Amino acid sequence: MGFDDSLDVVGVHFVGGWIGSLSLGFFATSAVNPTYIGDGLAKDGLFYGGGLTQLGRQALCSGIVTIYSFALAFAIGWVIQKTIGLRASTEAEVEGIDVAEHAESGYELSPVAGGSGAFAMAGIGTAAGKPPAPAEAPDTAKVAG
Repeated sequence: MGFDDSLDVVGVHFVGGWIGSLSLGFFATSAVNPTYIGDGLAKDGLFYGGGLTQLGRQALCSGIVTIYSFALAFAIGWVIQKTIGLRASTEAEVEGIDVAEHAESGYELSPVAGGSGAFAMAGIGTAAGKPPAPAEAPDTAKVAG
């Protein structure tokens, strides 16, 4: 489809949200929440003899939230496009967005560690020399054979 979803927002939030919402329409039961079932505000799910009422409500509300979220995201995206733009420059894309936007490299792919990135700034992984050898167990801890 040609869109960038590097954080997997569609898979996690959209698909996961729909599955979770529709699951209530299948698995809702008065044993879990008898107050709302008794007041007529909710119905048992399809698998508990409630028919399609609760499943239909869940699907309708999920559809309304989907339309609302899409419209709001589209409006925000349109405003950003008209003001500061949504695309990075071609040079920034070739160099890497991490360097252009954050002044650091997300993945150090060179054999020699560079001086950029959060790990380098924190001093992690920059110590010279070999790691210490593991200590040998004391004689009292050894098992006699």
